[in-house]
Amino acid sequence: MKSKPEVLPVRVIGDKILRTKALDVLDDSEELQEFIQDLILTMYEDDGVGLAAPQVGKSLRIFVVDPYWYREGHEKNPLVFINPEFKEFSGEDIEDEGCLSLPGIYAKVPRAERVIIEGLNEKFKKIRFEAEDMFARSLQHEYDHLDGILFIDKVAPLQRAMFVRKLKELESGTDENGVNIKRKEHEDN
Repeated sequence: MKSKPEVLPVRVIGDKILRTKALDVLDDSEELQEFIQDLILTMYEDDGVGLAAPQVGKSLRIFVVDPYWYREGHEKNPLVFINPEFKEFSGEDIEDEGCLSLPGIYAKVPRAERVIIEGLNEKFKKIRFEAEDMFARSLQHEYDHLDGILFIDKVAPLQRAMFVRKLKELESGTDENGVNIKRKEHEDN
């Protein structure tokens, strides 16, 4: 077992794994537990409120969320979802969304206002959450990643057209193997 979690490179639009349906997690292992810790650390280090396994190059039906950690008075409380399934959707809410795999792009996205989701946690125990508002939105956003869907797919065509140049610029970093890893900007500029 490695000594501490590692920050993983985040994949960017144009990377083929972001458009692939992820595979079910079949069993627990030390490697899986290490990956979950890496996923959590990467979410926080990149200032995300959620992160799905495909976003770091793993085709697994796992995501983590912590939608309120950055707000004053809140502590880090990451939730792990393995092989999640939505059981119910209700209401509608349209709010701005961004994504670590679409850096610099934000758009209003329609989502269910309230959801019920079930799955397994990191201990492979059954979990069920009734969520609303930002929590519900983050669950839906990360779940979409497991099915190869990006938030930009859910915006109106006219709104999406505003991002064509930026999307092409991001996709241009994709290599011949279909990999597009987010590049860190130079901090000493």
